[in-house]
Order: sequence, then C-alpha cells, then structure tokens
Amino acid sequence: MRRPALFLACATLLAGCEVPSLGMPDPVSKEGQRIDSLWSGFVVASFLVFGLVVGLILYAAIRFRRKNDDVPSQKPYNVPMEVLYTVTPIVVVAGLFGFSVAAQLDVTKTTPVDEAVVVNVTSFQWGWRFEFPEQGKVVEGAGEVSPPTIEVPVNRSVHFVLRTEDVNHAFWVPQFLEKRDLIRGIDNTLDITPNQLGEYGGKCAEFCGLDHWRMPFTIRVVTQPEFDAWVRSR
Repeated sequence: MRRPALFLACATLLAGCEVPSLGMPDPVSKEGQRIDSLWSGFVVASFLVFGLVVGLILYAAIRFRRKNDDVPSQKPYNVPMEVLYTVTPIVVVAGLFGFSVAAQLDVTKTTPVDEAVVVNVTSFQWGWRFEFPEQGKVVEGAGEVSPPTIEVPVNRSVHFVLRTEDVNHAFWVPQFLEKRDLIRGIDNTLDITPNQLGEYGGKCAEFCGLDHWRMPFTIRVVTQPEFDAWVRSR
C-alpha cells in the first residue's frame, strides 16, 4: 500500500502546480473583478475539499493498512460521524450558493440611465452599429476590413442596450468577463464600469452564420476629457 499512496500524493502535488494558470483574462471592469473573485473563491473551495478528501484517503490507506489485526472499529453506525459528513457538504454548497447569488445581484444591477453613458448597440450580419444618443454620435462597421471602434470613459458606468436586426448575436469583450445575447424582439442590457485604461477587442460569441467570425469590434477605455474630445470629433 505504500507505493500507491506515495504515487497518489506525488500526483496530487504535481497537479497542484498548475493551479495558478486558470486561463482567464485579467478583468478590466468592476463587474469583471466581482466575477473573478467569485471564480477564485470557487477554485479555492474546490481545492480545499479535494485536499481534505485526498488527505482522508491517504490517512486511511496508511493508518489502517492490513499488516495485523489493527483494523477500524466495526460498529454498524457512528452517529456523530454520519452527521458530520452529511451536514458539512450541505453547509459548503449553501455557502457557495449564497456567494453566487450575491455576486449575480451585484453584477446584474443596473445604473440609472441619467448617471451612465448610454450606448445603443445594434448587430447585423456581419457588423455592429454603436449609437450614443446623448452625445449624438454613431459608429458603424462591418467585417475585418472596417471593424467599428468606440471609446468609453474610465470609472463610469456604460449602459449598453443590445438589439439585433436579423438573427441572434452575442456581445462579448473577454476582458469584461461578461456576455449578453442580442435576440430579435428583445432589448437586452449590459452595464459595465471599466476601471482600466486600454484597448479591448470584442466579437460576436453566438454562431450567427457563415461569416460569424467576421464581426470584431474594439472598445477603448479612455479618460473623460479624451472621451469628450472623441465625441466632438468627426
């Protein structure tokens, strides 16, 4: 029993070396950071549970390996132990569920329109149209040759109103860690508060036809003065 137990322990440690690489982009919005924190909490909780289970298995395999009559108690039941391994998973799942609901309510909370930058987003095969009704600015583009590029101010909520002219599409900027579908006849909304300056690429994340892959767009997060200057530009 020693060799299998040692092999299992080594495999566990080696697998743990890859934990930091989760394959997620660094969030650049307040909502994205909230999602990232929830995700990180779930990962930590899963590794704690995994470590506990593996630890108990290793303990049982080493402590009670059959070399003499030293075997565990053969009582037909153990009430405290049964209560412990029944209640503990319920508490863990309930806690994770509670954190998930709190994060969802926080992320999906909408900002009053008069406090946000409103952007009407219209998707079509195969491009995007961005309208800023308060600023009177419209940006439209299609395909890889002339994809649209818009600017939004940093640390200010941006209220995207999402519509489609034809089939279903999806509005997705990976660094925001959020995605919303654009469904015909339904006005979906997405509130994002970008908190890092930079240029971030977006795309359609819903298969909408043969040229689905030719629907990129770019969102530049800039300072408020830069945004005002961009709005006044042609």
